[in-house]
Amino acid sequence: MGVYEEKKETCGTICLKYLLFAFNFLFWLAGGVVMGVGVWTLLEKSDYISLLSSKTYAASAYILVLAGAIVMVTGVLGCCATFKEQRRLLRVYFVLLLCIFLLEILAGVLAYIYYQQLNQELKQNLRETMTQKYQQSTHEHITSAVDKLQEEFKCCGSNSSSDWAESVWIRSREAEGRVVPDSCCKSLTTLCGRRDHPSNIYKVEGGCISKLEKFILDHLKIIGAVGVGIACVQVIGMVFTCCLYRSLKAEPY
Repeated sequence: MGVYEEKKETCGTICLKYLLFAFNFLFWLAGGVVMGVGVWTLLEKSDYISLLSSKTYAASAYILVLAGAIVMVTGVLGCCATFKEQRRLLRVYFVLLLCIFLLEILAGVLAYIYYQQLNQELKQNLRETMTQKYQQSTHEHITSAVDKLQEEFKCCGSNSSSDWAESVWIRSREAEGRVVPDSCCKSLTTLCGRRDHPSNIYKVEGGCISKLEKFILDHLKIIGAVGVGIACVQVIGMVFTCCLYRSLKAEPY
């Protein structure tokens, strides 16, 4: 009877090992996805990040990149710990899983908090950023970001094209008679910003604020969903790890 129980326990351990190995492989792939979302946000959308006064959006993306990198390393460690049946490695693996879990929950929470305050931040800061920093020598990245924003989203000004009347650059000689930047024009040509008629420039209701807000909110949903989703999956991995750890501890050597 004792021999039967020992064999049964060993079979259970083998099943746990393969379940945990399968989990680690999927977990490693998920780590690549998490890191990819973070890197994509930082590289492809870095111009828009520069228009935001708060660093919460960028912080969420950086956390995902860090968590994704740790996930991929942890996945490999988990496979080694599983097949070598070393309880010390399993403990390290469990602690790393827990740290990643907390990191990804943090990214999700940050995304949710920023989701709530984004509209107010844009209203308070975007107009000032566009009118005070556009085409200024120390803010080339802002100029590039504003031009990209207006061209890609087909909008002009923070709330409307009339916002540009308060621009430091528009009031200067360097503007060469422009009333809006050339990036506001439907057909982009040099000095096309001299005419702000609706037939020439984008006069979108709500200006660029509404367009940028929708864009960032959509990406915050992705960041939040990825962070929280992967974190929930990790709970399964931690349960498997605890079960295997207890099983190994109970087996005779």
